[in-house]
Amino acid sequence: MIDMEVIPFNENHINEVLYISALSFITPWTRDSIEKELENKFARYVVAVKDNLVVGYGGVWLILDEGHITNIAVHPEYRGIGVGNAILEALIEICKIERITSMTLEVRKSNTIAQNLYKKYDFIEEGIRKNYYTDTKEDGVIMWKYNL
Repeated sequence: MIDMEVIPFNENHINEVLYISALSFITPWTRDSIEKELENKFARYVVAVKDNLVVGYGGVWLILDEGHITNIAVHPEYRGIGVGNAILEALIEICKIERITSMTLEVRKSNTIAQNLYKKYDFIEEGIRKNYYTDTKEDGVIMWKYNL
């Protein structure tokens, strides 16, 4: 594991999060959508920081007793060294603190690296959302983690 910390996301991180989003997703989030997440009382976001640089981020929406992971992204130069693990662990811990009992997400069917990360933390595949991703019509794999 690299020397980094995972901290709450705030407005000072917006530009770096936008940059990582653009490097990571076919359809990255807009500045407006990221700013709205800061105001969303159901959203909890974190950033992974190494040497004062944001190297990844992730978020979860808390809906009743479920946590819905919105996204996790890691700067390409920092992938494969534990950043995604640290972000996911932080999101799971947030859910436990908030008395969330299960977590869910959708992930692109082609994104086996992300699927393997979630499986490592006991998420299981529960179904497929056909043509879930509007930009490519790719299916979304629905994954759940129960009994937090």
